[in-house]
Amino acid sequence: MDFAAKRLWFFLISVVVILPGLVFLLPPIDGLKAGIDFTGGSAITLQFADKVKQENLRAQLATLGHPDALVQSLGEDSFFIRTKELDQATKDRIVEGTELALSPNGVDVLSFDLVAPVVARETVTAALWAVLAASVGIFLYIWWAFRSVPSPFRYGVAAIIALVHDTSIVIGIFAILGEVADMEVNTMFLIALLTVIGYSVNDTIVVFDRLRENVLLYPGRSLRDVVNLSISETIGRSLNTSLTLIFTLLALILFGGQTIKTFLLVLLIGVVAGTYSSIAVASQVLVAWEHGDFGRFFRRILPFRSRARA
Repeated sequence: MDFAAKRLWFFLISVVVILPGLVFLLPPIDGLKAGIDFTGGSAITLQFADKVKQENLRAQLATLGHPDALVQSLGEDSFFIRTKELDQATKDRIVEGTELALSPNGVDVLSFDLVAPVVARETVTAALWAVLAASVGIFLYIWWAFRSVPSPFRYGVAAIIALVHDTSIVIGIFAILGEVADMEVNTMFLIALLTVIGYSVNDTIVVFDRLRENVLLYPGRSLRDVVNLSISETIGRSLNTSLTLIFTLLALILFGGQTIKTFLLVLLIGVVAGTYSSIAVASQVLVAWEHGDFGRFFRRILPFRSRARA
């Protein structure tokens, strides 16, 4: 199959998928809803004398006016609860309400802490630095690893473009979900996003590694033909690996706990985007670069902008 011949369609599909999410990220919509991990809030650890199910505790917190509370089981009828910032009176009402409805034999408050917004901002900053460091490291490694083929610099750039493509899709979809479904992003979102970056690069490297082998094996062939051959040889492995992971993630989303659903949803979107980008973005960027597609595109845009200014 001539995948390279369809590269403009692949790029168009990516733009159509990414663009709505970017629109939802812009003011006045600003759809990416920051959770209490980023805005600050309160954290309570409760231990119940009676047996309490996590879903019952979550329902009781919603009844008490905290439907956004995140509940995590710590075992032995202990739960870690994160919610918006609480004063002492509100915290006491939560303890009394859960005790009355779920544990008449008593509730012990093991800890009650406030998460300041400044700590949340430090978390975001650290995550951004981590993404930047990972991107630079990935670029330098691929540039070095593919030094035996012509223009190894392009392989590093193509991998980063695929990485940005996948993360843009994930962030854009969550911006849309934040607006239409009031879904928040938290530290689990950041952890999952870093995992998606790793998966995206791994899937891209599978195709690139076969491409490197074929470039050296068939030096007389054009890059376009070698890309088509490499994708054909790796597409079965990529799809089988991705489908296995997708089915596992779907099962966890359907039957797993509420606490990890954001993490799983990010992974699910990222796996689909990463599988697509390794075939339809990263490799096609190399072909488009080789054929001068980007140069022709910018030459068409620049005269148009010049005429518009005139």
